[in-house]
Order: sequence, then structure tokens, then C-alpha cells
Amino acid sequence: MTQLPKQTLRVGFVGTGFIAHFHLKSMIGVRNVEVTGAFSRKAENREKFAREVEALGLGICRTHESLEALLVADDVDAIWILSPNYTRLEVMRSLHGAIKSGRSKVFAVACEKPLARTVAEAREMLTLAEDAGLNHGYLENQVFCTPVLRGKEIIWRRAASTTGRPYLARAAEEHSGPHEPWFWQGDKQGGGVLSDMMCHSVEVARYLLTAPGAPRNSLKIKAVNGTVANLKWTRPNYAEQLRKRFGNDVDYRNRPSEDFARATVTLEDQDGNELMIEATTSWAYVGAGLRIQLELLGPEYALEYNSLSTGLKIFMSREVTGSEGEDLVEKQNAEQGLMPVLEDEAGVYGYTDENRHMVECFRKGQKPLETFEDGLAVVEMLMGLYRSAEINATLQFPAPELEHYVPVVARKGA
Repeated sequence: MTQLPKQTLRVGFVGTGFIAHFHLKSMIGVRNVEVTGAFSRKAENREKFAREVEALGLGICRTHESLEALLVADDVDAIWILSPNYTRLEVMRSLHGAIKSGRSKVFAVACEKPLARTVAEAREMLTLAEDAGLNHGYLENQVFCTPVLRGKEIIWRRAASTTGRPYLARAAEEHSGPHEPWFWQGDKQGGGVLSDMMCHSVEVARYLLTAPGAPRNSLKIKAVNGTVANLKWTRPNYAEQLRKRFGNDVDYRNRPSEDFARATVTLEDQDGNELMIEATTSWAYVGAGLRIQLELLGPEYALEYNSLSTGLKIFMSREVTGSEGEDLVEKQNAEQGLMPVLEDEAGVYGYTDENRHMVECFRKGQKPLETFEDGLAVVEMLMGLYRSAEINATLQFPAPELEHYVPVVARKGA
């Protein structure tokens, strides 16, 4: 992190799927950035992505037929790792090797959540980034959600300063299930909904409980208790729906991953005060679309947020017909009735502020608010929750046995 400030950060995307397009849309609200390169496994996806970059006015995006070609390109300063979970460590190893050998001039890397599938993988991601001298950012968008940023600032400035720090954070995220087949495969994704979505919930809750300006590790994790369940998608008719939609590789009759998870995390602040996180996540929710709910409670105050309580709502009668889509809200489940509309999903969900923050930190050589260190801490919490659910008991921290722990649903042959 010794480079001189750059006027424009040139970003290369690894992965051009659903989340990459979300990030790309958010870049419209980010200054001093161009998207100059893209690599993914399918040529047609790369070409579509490059056309979208240019249509959005975010630069001239070159597509690359190999990861190596992107990493050594002379017009790429930073890499955004947005490929599937099971590919991320290999991407990081390739980037490390290209930098250490002098083939790559990349000086920063950002990785989508979760950082890795296990503690060992996450620790290697961090080690590789630091050994290569990379500035690194962990892409946890909910920390940068506009309601979270504004709500935390008000609570800590006006309420916590006079009546005491917050002591309980609740977070929930629910929708009807992921877009791509690998999300549903425990070994590829690293688990089920706990791995996929609880990473959001525990980190945004931890962030809300952390005093402004204090390091995230100022809160010490004391214990975790987790529960997982299969509520919907193992039922025969729904398991068959998954098979028809994704093929035989997604077999929820015989190899399911959890579609519901609950977490309780006990923490301690620097003064010895006990704090709590309560979180739930689900792939078995059927409402208008993706629902995020947050609460922060303290001695004389409370913060509440629900992503589906939107200011804009539209009603369409049964006479209005059309194709299915997600043009009103992510993971949309209906096209009729009274529907909430998120006018700017990339902004409300935090992608715009997240990417603006990462670009400015990388451009100026500053440490981001969320780093691979935070990504590792999140994976440690997730693995603790999986282990707790497996043994049906609260797990005390520190828990060195989690270093090489693999959740039951992610084990080969499980």
C-alpha cells in the first residue's frame, strides 16, 4: 500500500454472473473508476458484460480468455473476485503467483462474501493477499447499506453518547432461493443458507454494535449457538422443482443443504459488557421478494429497518399480465397485487457506497473499512455456528478446532 494516489482505478472483474452485474450497476455512482477487464468461464457472458460496461459509460472493457491474461493485463490495477465460492481460493493463488513473479502489476483485490468456505481457506486468502503486498477489501454490502450507515451514525451520536452503548443487534435476511445451481450444492458453496446469507447478518450486526472508529475486533466473540433446518426444499414436490430447474446435480432428496438457519452470538466489549447478536436466514421465505430486517437496541433507543417497507409501491390487478422477472425487487415472487418497489437496489443494498469506498481506499492506498481480516472473522463465526448445530450445543470461543472444520453438508459424500 505504498503506491502514489491514482487518478483513476482500473478494475478487472473475475466473474460476470448475477452479483457481478449488481456491482457493475452500482459503479455508475462511483467516481474515478473504470472497468477495464473481465474474465469468466463462458465467452458469451464475458462479451455481454463488456457490452454492458460500455453502455453504462464505465470504460472500454477487454474480455480475457484466461484468468492469467486478466491478471497480467497492463490496464488493470485492482481485481474484484466475484466468481463462485469454490473458485475464489484458486483465483487468489493465481493472483499471488502472478504478482510474486513480477508478471502482474495489480496492487489491490476485493472479494465478494463469503471470503471462503472454511476457516483454513479464509486464512490462506488473507495470507496470500498480505504476502503479495495487496491492499484488500471484503465486499460485505450490508455494512454499507444506506439505512445502516445513516442509522448507526444517528444512534451512536445522539443516543449511545448519552445513555450507553447498544447491547442487542438483530438481523434477518430471507428470500425464496438462489439463482444458480452451485449455491444449492453444499460442497461447492460451502454449506447452505447459513454460509450464503448468515455471513451478511452476523457482520452487519457486529458492525452496528461496534463503536464508530473502533476496530471490529474491539468486540470479542465469547460463544455461538446455531440451528439449521430443512423446512421447504426437501419436500418431494419442491425437491423435484429444483431438479427440473437445475438438473440432477441439485438433488435435495438425497443431498440437501439447509434452507433455514438461526444464530445467537455472544460478545464482550472492551469494558466487559455482554452484547448479543440474534440472526435468522432463510431460503424458504415467499413474500414480495428479498427481505432484510435489522434492529439495534440500547438502554433508551431502538433502530428498525425492513427492506420491503418501501416508499414506492405499485398495484397491478389480475388483468395485468406479463412475463416473470425481477424488475421491481430482487428475488421477486409475483407480478400482480400490491408490490413494493426498490427504486435503486444497488444503492439501498449498499453496493454503491461499498464500491465507492473500496475504489477510494485502493486509489489512495488506504485500509478499507472491511478487509480480508473481517472476512476471516465472519467465516470463523459461520463455522462455529455450523459446529454448534452439528453437536447441538453452544460453542465457546476461541475454538481452534474450527481451523479445518467442514460443515456436514459440505463434506464430500455427505
